[in-house]
Amino acid sequence: MAEEEDPSSYRWETEYEKTWESIHEDEQGLLQGSVEEILHRNKRLRLQKKKNIRLGMMRHLFVIVDLSEAMAVQDLKPTRHLCTIKILEDFIGEFFDQNPISQLGIIITRSKRAEILMELSGNAKHCMAGLKDIADAVCVGEPSLQNSLELAAQTLKHMPGHTSREVVIILGSLTTCDPSDICSTIETLKSQKIRCSVIGLAAELRICKALVQATEGTYHIILDEHHYKEILYNHISPPPASGITESSLVRMGEFSSHVSDAEGKSSLCNCHLDSKVPGEKFGIGGYFCPQCHSKYCELPVECKACGLNLVSAPHLARSYHHLFPLENFKEVNINNRTDSELRYCCGCQALFTEQTVYRCTQCQQLFCLECDLFIHDTLHTCPGCSSSRNFNMGI
Repeated sequence: MAEEEDPSSYRWETEYEKTWESIHEDEQGLLQGSVEEILHRNKRLRLQKKKNIRLGMMRHLFVIVDLSEAMAVQDLKPTRHLCTIKILEDFIGEFFDQNPISQLGIIITRSKRAEILMELSGNAKHCMAGLKDIADAVCVGEPSLQNSLELAAQTLKHMPGHTSREVVIILGSLTTCDPSDICSTIETLKSQKIRCSVIGLAAELRICKALVQATEGTYHIILDEHHYKEILYNHISPPPASGITESSLVRMGEFSSHVSDAEGKSSLCNCHLDSKVPGEKFGIGGYFCPQCHSKYCELPVECKACGLNLVSAPHLARSYHHLFPLENFKEVNINNRTDSELRYCCGCQALFTEQTVYRCTQCQQLFCLECDLFIHDTLHTCPGCSSSRNFNMGI
């Protein structure tokens, strides 16, 4: 007779979620104030960012994921383990979208050991493939914070001086099993200028607090799944560069478009040298390194033959917006204005329904709140300024 399924595995038999607590009514019984609070949250975060700070644009980031038995707890739905995988999938895609010339790797720790699941890579697809292995992994034993940090440091210490070295630890356990004195490891990380940040899923640990204080990182304890995602997404923006970060010129091979092989003949693609799928190593088109003429099917990538960083113009443009962020729009009250051209949003062309709108300080165009958030959080360029420049250039 087959074993009966564990009844606690059913979602409807677990503890209910109080989703209504995130929404509050005002004195008149309306929800508009709660909605505006959510929409203005990102706007306040932008105002809190300090300006004129040197940033580490080329980043090397290791994400250390706890896969101990503590990650099987169901305080996050369905479990801490699966909730972390879901949030990391979105994080990796957004990380490479906003940091296309950076690299990310994944380390897991369980059963008092640590192993590199995904080496540092600038390819989002490779990191996503590593996450599939984590999703299928079994959460057992205790984590080892020291082994994980030393494993990350072995790779990060060889990175160039002009890049940032970062570690983000997702820790669900309240214990760590280390082979020796972890304080010496912390001192080594501090001397190597490796910034370590911790996201705790349970409670604050003294050793984690000492780690982030020594390496100038951040330490947060999550409240719920939404807060968890918000904290992890704070690591998408480049951190301030340390005082000893070197300034150097970095050679890059820039491409304008996808190039096809001459006469339609297929050639070897360096992206798939290790692939075991028949026929995947060869293709007709791709991007050719301007220095050694090696072919790659995707960008950005570091050339395996000559070590040149191969990127496209949009990749560099998306990296520059961290250095030159778009200025915050000014709030304007249009209640007393009667000009017909001021009644419509320059972005979505919709009629203004609110009294408060937002004006670009350069082109003086007006935008609604939704367009203001989209422009600053996703587009990173003002449509009014761009159309004005194109018009002046005769485009």
